[in-house]
Order: sequence, then C-alpha cells, then structure tokens
Amino acid sequence: MELKDLSSNWRKLQATFPAKQAAAAAPTPKRKASTNEPHNGIKKRKTSSPTKPISAGKKRNATKMEDPESLNSKGRPSTSLALWAEENDIPAADIAEAYGVSLKRTATQQQIPPPLPPSSSQINAGLSETAEIGKYLSLDCEMVGVGPNPAESSALARVSIVNYHGQQIYDSYVRPLEYVTDWRTAISGISPSHMRNARTFSTVQKDVAKLLEGRILVGHAVRHDLEALLLSHARRDIRDTSRLGLYRQLSAGKTPSLKRLATEVLGWEIQTGEHSSVEDARACMALFKREKEAFEREHAVRFPARKVKVGEGEEGGKTARKKKKKKRKK
Repeated sequence: MELKDLSSNWRKLQATFPAKQAAAAAPTPKRKASTNEPHNGIKKRKTSSPTKPISAGKKRNATKMEDPESLNSKGRPSTSLALWAEENDIPAADIAEAYGVSLKRTATQQQIPPPLPPSSSQINAGLSETAEIGKYLSLDCEMVGVGPNPAESSALARVSIVNYHGQQIYDSYVRPLEYVTDWRTAISGISPSHMRNARTFSTVQKDVAKLLEGRILVGHAVRHDLEALLLSHARRDIRDTSRLGLYRQLSAGKTPSLKRLATEVLGWEIQTGEHSSVEDARACMALFKREKEAFEREHAVRFPARKVKVGEGEEGGKTARKKKKKKRKK
C-alpha cells in the first residue's frame, strides 16, 4: 500500500472519532439496583419499606412482641399481672383484649392467680386491722376429735376468714368446749400447744357473727362450719362451692372435695399435709370468683326475687279501702 493511500484512510478514520467520543460522554440512565440481585456473591434480603402502611385487612404471621414480665411462656398474663389487675379492679375482659387472651377457656385453662404465700397469713392474729372486709367473706374451720368416738364427733379448734381478694380478715385458735380425745394433728395441724393462746369459744363466736352479719358467705359444705360455731346464716346469702352444678359434674353429680376442685379447676395443690384453714378459705373464694355468674344464676333459681305488688302497704300487704257510706232512705 502506498503512503498516500494510508494517509487518506487515516484521515477518514479520524473523522469518526468526535462522534464516538460525544456518544461516550453523554450520560446514561442508571438502572435501579435490585435488592434481590447478588452483590459480591451475597444475595440481599428483601426488606419492606418502613414508611409503607400495613393494611388492617391482611393477616400477618409475625409474632407479636410482648413484655416478658407481663406474659408467661404460653402467652397468657403472668400471675403477678393477673393478681395486680384483680386488686385494682381491672376487668378481666380488658386484660384479655390487651394481651390477646381468649376468654372462652375451660376452668383448667383459664389463668388463675396462685394462692397467697404462707408469709401473708398471720396465724391466730384475730381480726385484721388493715384488710378491707367487703361484701363477700369466705369461711373455713379446722376440727378436732372429742368424746369416746373422736372419728365421728368433732369440736371447733380454728376459724379463718378471708375477703374477696383472699386477704386474711380473721384467724383464731379456739378452745374446744369438750375434752379433746384426738387432736388430728396430721390433718388439722392443731396441737395442744396451740391452746395456750387460743381464744374462748364465745369470743370467737361473737367475732364471727359480727363479721358475717349482712354479708355473702362463701364456703365448701359451709353448713358444717356454721354448726361447729353454733351459728346460722340466711340461705339466701350463702354461696357453697360444694353445691354448684358445674362443679358437681366433675364428680358425676356427687359432692366434690375441695382438694379436687382446687386441683382440677384452679390448678392449686392444697391439703398436701397439715390443712390450713386460711388456705382452704382462699381456695373457696377463688372457686366462687371463677364461676361467679354460674353461682348467681343458680341462686336466682333457688331464691327468686320477691315481687312487690303495686300499692302494697305495710298493713298486711293491702291498701286500706275506704268503705262507702250507704245513704239511708228517709
């Protein structure tokens, strides 16, 4: 090839350089980086925008984070929270809504606060000076054996009363009116040494009668306790956990024991050794509160409200009728 031909071809090639350089200098639109494309061999996790609203209609499987102090391992309110809510009169429905707890549970599934620790019981303390008495009181007694056949004859040896929240209202040892032939210490927890500071029967009887006056009495087969105290109480004002139909179903219609009800309904272990009348009274009150509506329904059937007639007065229930004076014929 001649030199002149090479020079002409070179000039033609140089003429195309400015066009290619201008095209290279023009800005190219950047492609949006995909969050799913691998970068340096690592695939990034797709994350949702923090500002994107979440539709209320969509269901999410994400686990709701809760305060570990407020919920137990099963997602239910802890016993401390339940007890706190109860003492502050916070409705159970509000707690259920706040923590997503279903109220439609059986007795054994429902979260029930455990019994108060033994340190909260003041043995033989008499009448509490701090606890509020309230409308509902739960009563339980411990007995000892008397007479020639102590297995069948009993006498009062201890009385305990708690309020609606399970707080101790009254507790006292009682000096039996008869000679004790069997202290039943393994069951009753009563021994002769307890009688040194025990109150007389008449003192305890008066104290209990004053507490129960005008209040709702809760107990388990409570008539036996009243008989031991030589007291009576209006049947209309008694709520007996041994008579509730719902609880009797657990024992095929028979009278269930307090220990069985505490275990199967409340999940409490009571009467494992020497009995505590304070603990038993608290169990009775918890059982009553657990099915309070059922108690009141059965109570309304047994004791229907008395209908008051319109215009009923105090004199024999009839209004005095004015006799019309007959006009005498002249």
